[in-house]
Amino acid sequence: MYDLIIIGGGPGGISAGIYASRKKIKTAIIAETFGGQSTVSADIQNWVGTESISGLELAQKLEAHLRAQQGIDIVDGERVAKVEKTDGGFKVETQGGKTLETRTILVASGSRHRRLGVPGEDKFDGKGVVWCSTCDAPLFGGKTVAVVGAGNSGLEAVRDAIPYASKVYLFVRGDSVRGDQQTFEKISKDPKVEVMYGVQVQEILGDQFVTGVKYIDAKANAVKELKLDGVFVEIGSVPNVEFLGDLAKKNDVNALVVDYATQQTSQPGIWAAGDVTALPYRQNNISAGDAIKAVLNINDYLHKNK
Repeated sequence: MYDLIIIGGGPGGISAGIYASRKKIKTAIIAETFGGQSTVSADIQNWVGTESISGLELAQKLEAHLRAQQGIDIVDGERVAKVEKTDGGFKVETQGGKTLETRTILVASGSRHRRLGVPGEDKFDGKGVVWCSTCDAPLFGGKTVAVVGAGNSGLEAVRDAIPYASKVYLFVRGDSVRGDQQTFEKISKDPKVEVMYGVQVQEILGDQFVTGVKYIDAKANAVKELKLDGVFVEIGSVPNVEFLGDLAKKNDVNALVVDYATQQTSQPGIWAAGDVTALPYRQNNISAGDAIKAVLNINDYLHKNK
């Protein structure tokens, strides 16, 4: 019986593991891979304390830091399939057939980007196709980029790109923007920004890196091409939380609802941190901080419920 099982190997899960070890909490961490979504980023410039680091190098450093800890069992190469409530806590089953029991759980399994599902998207992932405007906008200084998505994340990506890119297209699939109208009015007045309505991306073009897109222009009823240096895909994300079933409350997009003072979910004994939650800001530093906060609260909980 573990005191804590951490689900996830991104910055949140690894930070939680390090703090759990320091608190001498009997812990296991289950992770399919280490590093999280930023592994594909060529240059991360906002990881606090490090001016510039590749996603792969950051993942390696995080994993090494975790493995240097004592008293934590690492179950890697495994994905959690199911979590069940038991009399003494919870039972966690992996897709590989492992079963572990624990008093508490921290869900730090992150989310996966909602993808366009078009040719070229996977090929140029990290080579012009990017998913984090806060992280990657500085890489496109003087370049021409397109943001795909008309919700708040899309509008924020345009805002992030404006200080760097020479031209920013906002691709709107329908005939109106769904995001915050004040933000839209502000960015649409910028001379760098061009809003294109009725655009459905069909293919991302390129050689070694992105060179453009092929798209359907609904208004002209024609297939067109546009030269670009980068494509920011901002059509939402899908929380990796299916294994929890109905154990904890979720919002309308299946993100876990938590108390941000403690990171506790609606299910006693389960905490969550990072992109798997209904958090409005999705950043490595925030995931790490929230996961650490959760472990400190879990430590208090375990001491109170000995």
